[in-house]
Amino acid sequence: METLTRESGIIYEFNKENTYNKKVASGTTIKIETYDCFQNQIQSEETVVDEINWNNINPATGPIYVEGAMPGDVLKVKIDEIEIGNQGVMVVGPNLGVMGHRIEKMTAKILPIEGGKVRFNHIEIPVNKMIGVIGVAPANEGINCGTPGPHGGNMDNKMITEGATLYFPVFTEGALFGLGDLHAAMGDGEVSVSGVEVPGVVTVSLEVIKGESLQHPMLENEEVFTQIVSASTLDEAAKVATEEMIQRIVHKSELTVDEITMLMSAAGHTEICQIVDPLMTARFVVPKWLLKQLNVKLI
Repeated sequence: METLTRESGIIYEFNKENTYNKKVASGTTIKIETYDCFQNQIQSEETVVDEINWNNINPATGPIYVEGAMPGDVLKVKIDEIEIGNQGVMVVGPNLGVMGHRIEKMTAKILPIEGGKVRFNHIEIPVNKMIGVIGVAPANEGINCGTPGPHGGNMDNKMITEGATLYFPVFTEGALFGLGDLHAAMGDGEVSVSGVEVPGVVTVSLEVIKGESLQHPMLENEEVFTQIVSASTLDEAAKVATEEMIQRIVHKSELTVDEITMLMSAAGHTEICQIVDPLMTARFVVPKWLLKQLNVKLI
């Protein structure tokens, strides 16, 4: 199996000008090793969080050049496995996240991980492994790994976990894929601006799809298909995600926009991914049982 270690190369922005650190054929399965979102700088609660290098935040391991990927294609990314470390870290601080206006100083908390649980004081939180940053190079100028967009990036969507498949629009030759910012647990919204941040290893399978196109990432798991959109406001992100999903189903089905809109209002779901990054991220979720009855294959 192909591997890419974090020492082989990391990026702090998704950029079509980045030099790739690995080149693979479409259909390749590869193990990708990651730092946590602080590049492993916080190993103790005694660390002075204000004094870490804040330029080295949200590194993604990569980029990976996928042979055959060209602008207008779709990159299919199946998440086969997520392995995480035995210790996570969370932070809060002034002007960070939803409650930053009420928090007076930067504070870090080290959280042991054992037996499928994250220990927070005497509280045990079930492990919910997921990937915060994952995507491809954008069409124009580079985008910091901490910011989401049509290319993916820091979507902080807890559905990006083992067994899920992501579909990214390809904007540049080779796609230039990367990922990082793993979490042992994170709730929708990521309201403090950090989940339980962990290093780890992610095994993904990369495949180029021709003849399909996307404007924003999509996600599929055993039960649902989702359209993911990031925008300047949560309202805008949710509305665009809903409209793009409806338009795609209309295009793939024999029903009218009126009928599909009714069906989405009856059985679809608008959900929040995160509300703390430079752009907000929402998803529109459609159950596969409905798509099956519509005889629709979205991609």
